[in-house]
Amino acid sequence: MAFWRNLSTLLLPLLLLVGKTMSATVFTLQNSCNYTVWPGTLSGDGGALLGNGGFPLPPGTSVQLTAQPGWSGRFWARTGCNFDDSGNGHCTTGDCGGLKCTGGGAPPVTLAEFTIGSGNNQQDFYDVSLVDGYNEGMGVKPSGGTGSCQYAGCVDDLNTNCPAELQVTESGAVVACKSACDAFNSPEYCCTGAHSTPQTCSPTRYSQLFKSACPTAYSYAYDDASSTCTCNGSDYLITFCPTGS
Repeated sequence: MAFWRNLSTLLLPLLLLVGKTMSATVFTLQNSCNYTVWPGTLSGDGGALLGNGGFPLPPGTSVQLTAQPGWSGRFWARTGCNFDDSGNGHCTTGDCGGLKCTGGGAPPVTLAEFTIGSGNNQQDFYDVSLVDGYNEGMGVKPSGGTGSCQYAGCVDDLNTNCPAELQVTESGAVVACKSACDAFNSPEYCCTGAHSTPQTCSPTRYSQLFKSACPTAYSYAYDDASSTCTCNGSDYLITFCPTGS
């Protein structure tokens, strides 16, 4: 009996550790804007679709979505949406073909991207990306994890300082800011062709504008060094309009 008591005492911390490392990840999506946003979700590699792909999120409210180990995908805000009772309709920014997204958000759109650890690799990778442009401020804050676990996001309102050639307007107001790739579709901005490697695709004045405003966000395709974040065993708070604008 003493042997089994001693064995259980030794195994209990290990069992608790295994239970923790293999537990699900909770994403809390919080709307700090003063208007409704319609978050869109997209899962990669056949992973479970979170939140049925999309839903309305009124100002001042939040919702929790749970992902299993190994999940990868992205979240974004849609704005200016109109849907009927069947979920048919469209959005001014971040549109994905209906209330429940079946694909990614149409650029320009701010993205929060995640790959959750699994198996022997428990490290999560995450970022906030402006590679597809900007439509809404977004912040990602880890909670309860270990490691570097940096805050990632774009807090500034880039629409207010968006160059004229990148602006998307609706009723005279700037509602989104295109990436230079989306605006000009040329290799030096899209990191394609002769510019398809980190050595041949450098920051441009447009990506530097994004980076200056949002230092912890991806500003162009090869902006990995200062923009990819890692954490172990964390939950994540994703805030739209993190400044409350």
